[in-house]
Amino acid sequence: MKKIYYLSTCDTCKRILKELELPDSFQLQDIKKDSITAEQLDHMKELSGSYESLFSRRARLYKERDLKNKNLDEGSYKDLILEHYTFLKRPVIIHGDKIFVGNSKKSVEAAKRSIHGE
Repeated sequence: MKKIYYLSTCDTCKRILKELELPDSFQLQDIKKDSITAEQLDHMKELSGSYESLFSRRARLYKERDLKNKNLDEGSYKDLILEHYTFLKRPVIIHGDKIFVGNSKKSVEAAKRSIHGE
């Protein structure tokens, strides 16, 4: 599978997509227009190891709901991501059986190496 979950309104996502120089074989899914399904999220969790690793603590709703003071478990992370797209750490890049989550330099560089076979 070659897929990227991203947000078209996010400048960081746009910059990363441009930087990756993606081949046409990649499928892009704008998570604001085309919501993530439970099956897609389960597949991401399978590759990443946990729902928590896919969860963004930078989301505005995380602060608004004071979630940092709540005891969140894997089920909570899954439910929150499915409830609102901003809880997914973006972009999520799936290349074969590898997953790259978030916009850290390290993650983006690793995705670039995987995609371009370096």
